[in-house]
Amino acid sequence: MSYDNIAFIISCLLILAYYFYLARRTRLTPNSSVHTLNAKIRERWVAMIMSKGEMEILAIQTLRNSVIAANFMATTAILLIIGSLNLSEKIGHWALGWHPSVLAYTVSGEIWQIKLGLLLLDFSIAFYCFSMAIRFFNHVGYMINLSSEGALDEALYKQTCAYLNRAGRYYTFGTRSFFLSLPIIIWFFGPLFLLMATLGLIAGLAILDKAPN
Repeated sequence: MSYDNIAFIISCLLILAYYFYLARRTRLTPNSSVHTLNAKIRERWVAMIMSKGEMEILAIQTLRNSVIAANFMATTAILLIIGSLNLSEKIGHWALGWHPSVLAYTVSGEIWQIKLGLLLLDFSIAFYCFSMAIRFFNHVGYMINLSSEGALDEALYKQTCAYLNRAGRYYTFGTRSFFLSLPIIIWFFGPLFLLMATLGLIAGLAILDKAPN
């Protein structure tokens, strides 16, 4: 087994261990997670919009901003895919040059193809997640204006919250896919850099996933 394979397996195990820890911490102390906080804020926003009259303009403007942000990120993912494909023809020529001379080990062409394939897969997942976020944000735009004046439809409220939180989760998944692309990009410099980048990513995610005090 090559150094690249070992480093990749260790990196995957580290990321899985972090998310297992995050899920367990969130289950024990839900208020410690920023994702739980964001979900509650979205639900409160939906309740405010649907229970008060003449809030349609605020709702549409807020959802439009969310759709624009997700559309920008989806477009960025497509551009990154195209850019990576354009570089694929030169990746073989750069393979040896990108590795520092102090890290002397054999680099096979198959490993570089796998790295490039994982990078393209990561950007493709990001594009899919942002596209799905746009879809659910658009659904919420229709649903949130169906409430009757003076009374809050509990079933419609719960369904609207579920759609909005699903859109938020897809947006988060897309953003995390961008974050995960950084260790893959740095992996082109060597397996040791992959491990260092993974540890740095986990440290950064630990800060982002913690709810502010």
